[in-house]
Amino acid sequence: MKKIIQLDVNGEPRDVILEDHYTLLQVLRNGLGLTGTKRGCDHGECGSCTVLVDGKAVLSCCQLAIEMQGKKIETIESLTASGEMHPLQKSFVENGAVQCGFCTPGMIMTAKALLDSNPRATEEEIKRHIGGNYCRCTGYNQIVESIKKVSV
Repeated sequence: MKKIIQLDVNGEPRDVILEDHYTLLQVLRNGLGLTGTKRGCDHGECGSCTVLVDGKAVLSCCQLAIEMQGKKIETIESLTASGEMHPLQKSFVENGAVQCGFCTPGMIMTAKALLDSNPRATEEEIKRHIGGNYCRCTGYNQIVESIKKVSV
């Protein structure tokens, strides 16, 4: 049975038609057309679907959308709402941390959650924080460097 709920996505109230079993990932990509959030493993293993919920990095493939009412959801699309790239996005581009790009949105959202809560994150903290995000292309060095350069 389908329901209509309202979600706060990227600072905008959005009415969504869904069934109780729809994940946040399904609603973001299929219901709202926010395809920056990637569907990787669908099991919470790869981090490609990472978004922020109330400022914390979460795996959207493991969250029921219906449980997101009243919470603030932030996707990679929110980072360019002003028309300019976020400092993390710029740093990823400038430091070669973007190769195929599939993991990049989840990696950036994970890094954003870390730097929002800890702007002076150390290299070890960065490595630990992105530990649940998999990248098959870069070997992680460029990713860690990109995040470190944005860290205060």
